[in-house]
Amino acid sequence: MGWWQVNADTLAESRFVISALAEAIASLKSLDRGTAAHPGEHVWLDAHLPAYRERLAGDPVTALLVRVGLGGRWNADFLTPTPAGEGEQSFEEELTRIRRTSAEAAQADLAVSVGGPLPAELRRPDLPERAAGVLEWVWRRAVLPEWPRRRRILEADVVARTGRLSSGGWAAAMGDMRPGMRWLGGGRLQINTYDYPPREIGEARLMFVPVTARRGWVSWDDGRRYAVVYPCSGTLAGPDGAVVPEALGRLLGPGRAGVLVLLDTPKSTTQLVALTGQGLGSVGRHLKVLLEAGLVRRRRAGRSVLYSRTRAGQVLVEAPARR
Repeated sequence: MGWWQVNADTLAESRFVISALAEAIASLKSLDRGTAAHPGEHVWLDAHLPAYRERLAGDPVTALLVRVGLGGRWNADFLTPTPAGEGEQSFEEELTRIRRTSAEAAQADLAVSVGGPLPAELRRPDLPERAAGVLEWVWRRAVLPEWPRRRRILEADVVARTGRLSSGGWAAAMGDMRPGMRWLGGGRLQINTYDYPPREIGEARLMFVPVTARRGWVSWDDGRRYAVVYPCSGTLAGPDGAVVPEALGRLLGPGRAGVLVLLDTPKSTTQLVALTGQGLGSVGRHLKVLLEAGLVRRRRAGRSVLYSRTRAGQVLVEAPARR
């Protein structure tokens, strides 16, 4: 398994970071994969996948660059730069780092990703500009129009994980960040299940970067900055909120049913407001009714209160599928 040895000082200085570029990269990965991980992503792909495929059909070099650089086990490092971590940067500022990559460095990173000789089509000097161009296209066409909502979802995830960190330490905060990742204790952070040599990351900055897509990655920059990009606990549930079974919506009302459907994992009121688009007062009233009915429970995690479905609530959500 791959793991990092993290000292106490690095952990103390660790932070959560929102990155517009990471969100664009994760979205590019989703578009290139072309399959949805949840209903909200399916709606998003339906809206943007045809235009993305049309763009790459007319630019086979960039299509190959994306497939080689982001489609295998290892990302090409220049395509997934580690956030600076010194105040949030704009998308354009982050993208500049990709544009400034030398052609030689880009080709070397791609050779690592492909695990062998670089295809002849990618032995050219304009790869960084091509990579920046397709990421800028994804950002402006498919991410920026809904960035305020995505950002609220990401921020809500950070609030919830900070609460878990306060109450249960790093094991609680990292336990479900991404498949194969867990806190092993003794300063050891398992980042994946691959057979990869341990890395000592003392005297470095460690960042955790949420994205709304269902897949993440890790990156590092000259041993000074390390990042774990992970799927946030709230998904893009489409413009109308969570996908609610029709019968459940008739029983509870669509707003209240949407809150119950979203509580498959513990969430704070802040997260539910971001995910549903409902006001704080409305979400609070729904939670009060659901609590009184025994369909949800609540528990405190640091400064946050997290809500989750009870067994009765789970049965109610699953009932339409069992008919």
